[in-house]
Amino acid sequence: MRLARNHLYSLAATAAFLALLVAGDLWFDSFSLRVWNLCAIYVVLALSLNLVNGFTGLFSLGHAGFMAVGAYTCALLTMTPEQKEMNFFLAPIVPWLAHVHLPFLPALLAAGIVAAALGFLIGAPALRLKDDYLAIATLGFAEIIRVVLTNTQSLTNGALGLKGLPMFSTTWVVWPCAALSVAFMVLLTRSSYGRAMKAVRDDEIAAGAMGIDVFRVKVVSFAASSFMAGVGGALLGHLLTTIDPKMFTFMLTFNILLVVVLGGIGSITGSVISAVAVTVGMEALRFLDGPLDFGIFALEARPGLRMVVFSLVLMGVVLFRQRGLMGNREFSWSMLSRAGLLPRTAEGRDGHA
Repeated sequence: MRLARNHLYSLAATAAFLALLVAGDLWFDSFSLRVWNLCAIYVVLALSLNLVNGFTGLFSLGHAGFMAVGAYTCALLTMTPEQKEMNFFLAPIVPWLAHVHLPFLPALLAAGIVAAALGFLIGAPALRLKDDYLAIATLGFAEIIRVVLTNTQSLTNGALGLKGLPMFSTTWVVWPCAALSVAFMVLLTRSSYGRAMKAVRDDEIAAGAMGIDVFRVKVVSFAASSFMAGVGGALLGHLLTTIDPKMFTFMLTFNILLVVVLGGIGSITGSVISAVAVTVGMEALRFLDGPLDFGIFALEARPGLRMVVFSLVLMGVVLFRQRGLMGNREFSWSMLSRAGLLPRTAEGRDGHA
């Protein structure tokens, strides 16, 4: 009875979500639609960081680098030869890339694979470190990637970046990618490999004593996270239709980390809710970066003031709700039933649900 009702609720929620996507695609203005699609991209990126930080217990700060690799890989594969010729006017593009042109979905998959391969190469030596040392190492690797992208003129167009990218990140691309990311995380965390990741997070020594290959679990988790970050970076590039190395600084990783911490480290539901809330909130508070008039007095424009507000929110969460919005809990229909927002089944009323 309860299982059938939960399936019914899930189908109803899926239908409502699809209706929301259709309504947003039809009636949102261009700015609102872009923010709405940016929410989906941040869901993918938050889940990718939560996979290593929350579910495997690795303190990584290098996600901006993997996003950059994914963004550049997908952009170079989807641009037409004419677009490449227009962008690479200071130095011609390398010959083996000049005439390569792939559809978006294969290029998106290639972006994730290249980012995962790089994540594997970086993770193999870096994941032997722990805690703050690992964070510094991954942050250093991300900065190295950014510097390489800036100085490889014939491959990435250097500091000029790539402009005029096709606008492939539509509602019906980014939100299915977000849904697939959520489904992947749910299936992974419920699998034996997901339980091994949580065991490594809780106690590496005990996990090793139980026969878990701790290092392999770390590397695979890091590579899978890099794959998701590469996909997220590619989606972001094709939403903005322009990329350059300055986009992929530590501040971008900080924004994703903010989403993860606010939602709850180790919670898929928290990452999804927080990604939407933070993305919408950042845009809603954009007026703080401009001049403010309070009637009695006025303030000049203070660019970055909205990030100060979000930093204060983050400090408040760390001080007063360290586990974030959801902690390590996940959404369930029974949660709403216990809160009185949904009717309880007969088994639940009897106390046997």
